[in-house]
Amino acid sequence: MPLTPAIEEPQIHESAQGPRVTPAASRTAQTPRPVPGPRPAAAPRPGRPGPVPPAPPAQRAGQATPGPVPAAPAAPSVSAAVPQVQLIPASAEGALDAAEEAVDLLLDTGRAPGDILVITTGDPHPWAAHELSFGEASYWAQHDAGDDVFYADAAHVQRAAGRPVVVFAANGGPAGTTAAALPVAFARAGALLVVCGDAKQINSVLGAGV
Repeated sequence: MPLTPAIEEPQIHESAQGPRVTPAASRTAQTPRPVPGPRPAAAPRPGRPGPVPPAPPAQRAGQATPGPVPAAPAAPSVSAAVPQVQLIPASAEGALDAAEEAVDLLLDTGRAPGDILVITTGDPHPWAAHELSFGEASYWAQHDAGDDVFYADAAHVQRAAGRPVVVFAANGGPAGTTAAALPVAFARAGALLVVCGDAKQINSVLGAGV
């Protein structure tokens, strides 16, 4: 699903349609939209009666009146489980800063800190490096508490639990790290995946079936 990213910065939106890559539009994004639910049935107009079901045919002598035919179960909708993908073009050196701006924007527009997981492919986020200095037990305890933004590098992404929003910073790292970690990040995102990195590289991974 390759895109040619815009020069301006992104508007982060959530929707049930996905996956799709939308280019950045501006640094000032709108409040993420909630996933719309099913539309209610239209009410009859005032003064006009609603549709009247046809009367059943007269019962023949000696024949039982057939019961109602059960409706076929509706097929489950999978679109609500597929996150929207938002691409923010950035160099490997600038991807982490772009991810930080995306997190700030999400928080400013009403997202709870515990809704957000940030994944890095290169150098860990300074918060993660600091917390890991106290040991992995303390670090993962904060992850399990789920009350604040959590930062994990690609090496730990398999252990991280899913959250409504995942921000993915392709900030370098060994070759193939982005290609391996991005599908996992997509699977962890409940409603929105924000990807900060080289547009050509990201689109090549997304186009491969993420």
